[in-house]
Amino acid sequence: MKKTTLQTDAAPKAIGTYSQAVRCGDTVYLSGQIGLDPATMQMVEGIDAQIRRVFDNLAAVAAAAGGSLDDCVKVNVYLTDLGHFAKVNEIMATYFREPYPARAAIGVASLPRNALVEVDAVMHLG
Repeated sequence: MKKTTLQTDAAPKAIGTYSQAVRCGDTVYLSGQIGLDPATMQMVEGIDAQIRRVFDNLAAVAAAAGGSLDDCVKVNVYLTDLGHFAKVNEIMATYFREPYPARAAIGVASLPRNALVEVDAVMHLG
């Protein structure tokens, strides 16, 4: 199966040895996004702003792949403080519609650039 990498200027540039997304057939693997503003590559301030920026970044990559967040079948949320989980649920509900994707939430010691949250996803375009 052919593997295609995807990139958009509407999301932060990859800051390492990875692609923003990789498409294999009808499946698209979206790399983890943190709260970087794609225009400045600076972290936005505060947990609410970071959560929104993360989902905005994921939505931009999903669009570049020819889909939307509605096409996500699996989402992984990484938080440096699981106390922010309720806020993630609240904000995530403004980006996703039912049927919601499968999801995991994982508490981690730290994230790149001192981010408070990171989210990756798997999308199916069929």
